[in-house]
Amino acid sequence: MTIGQLDSVGNVTGTGFQDHGRTLIKIGRFVPTSQTCHVCDRIDGPKPLHIREWTCPGCHTVHDRDINAAINVKKAAGLGGHSLRSADKTTAPVVAQRSETGSHGLPDVARVA
Repeated sequence: MTIGQLDSVGNVTGTGFQDHGRTLIKIGRFVPTSQTCHVCDRIDGPKPLHIREWTCPGCHTVHDRDINAAINVKKAAGLGGHSLRSADKTTAPVVAQRSETGSHGLPDVARVA
């Protein structure tokens, strides 16, 4: 999946994940993945984008912003460790539909490689 296959609101466009044997798992857009320590789950609050490394005030772990966020995305999707999700919410993997909402009416036909 490339950035070019996402529209302005993050919907999948063009060829779907299912065409490539992949599963799409969506998480909430407001999950604070870059603000949350993936070790102790403490939310440290927003940081300017130029801050690429930060130390958790709770457990003193030093984080690379992008790696920490990626680990938290994986946790929020229910794919590893304890989760950032609320206890009353569940997220289950779903198979991407061949014709996504944002596909602009592309025909649902087999693609020639």
